[in-house]
Amino acid sequence: MPSLAPYFRDLDYSYALGLFPSAQLMQKRPELARRLLVSSRAENSEGLAALREMCRLHHVREERADKALARVSGKENCFAAVVFEKFQSQLSGGNHLVLHHPGDKGNLGTMLRTALGFGFLNVAVIRPAADAFDPHVVRSSMGAIFGLNLRYYDDFEQYRAQFPAHALYPFMLDASVPLSQAASQAQPPFALIMGNEGSGLPPAFAALGQPVRIPHSGEIDSLNLSVAAAIGMYAFTNQAQEREV
Repeated sequence: MPSLAPYFRDLDYSYALGLFPSAQLMQKRPELARRLLVSSRAENSEGLAALREMCRLHHVREERADKALARVSGKENCFAAVVFEKFQSQLSGGNHLVLHHPGDKGNLGTMLRTALGFGFLNVAVIRPAADAFDPHVVRSSMGAIFGLNLRYYDDFEQYRAQFPAHALYPFMLDASVPLSQAASQAQPPFALIMGNEGSGLPPAFAALGQPVRIPHSGEIDSLNLSVAAAIGMYAFTNQAQEREV
């Protein structure tokens, strides 16, 4: 088998670090798995035994790889990982989360996990952006990335051309409609659009749909991006569920 390189963006593969992200990969997208890496120091826990069995069923080769695990994880206590092929999915016609130029890997992983939790199964990422397949993003998503339809676009216009019928809700600090009002009036399919951590969305987005603001006290200037995304997805999901009752 060819040797494994430390992760960099141009590789066609990445690493699901840890038992839980690796198990999520094997449960949801086993066809992507290439190799199972196991540390010689790993205890034969129930979780590791289950991961090994899933890999065996899908004919994924197991290797003892202490040095490779330390190299790709940057830690001495990563005891298992699955090497997987990178993927891009076609987004469906359901509701979307659109991430415009997200730059922070931790925020990106958290938003992917939150999107899966609130049923936003289609995530569009507009370049330039953090790499969703960086092992640390995959791990911070706790493997949620494997349960999503995820696609990168070179610009917002490319995304919009593919989904012209989606109602757009850009989250902007100077927006005129509070979140509760926007969520109560939303009819699917729609897209929640979140901007960069530092710069937010460009002003032009105010004319593309219904701008939304999340009210908060004047003691802060803004919310963390992943927090704002979570609040927005919860509000829109909660309103949709209430309408169904």
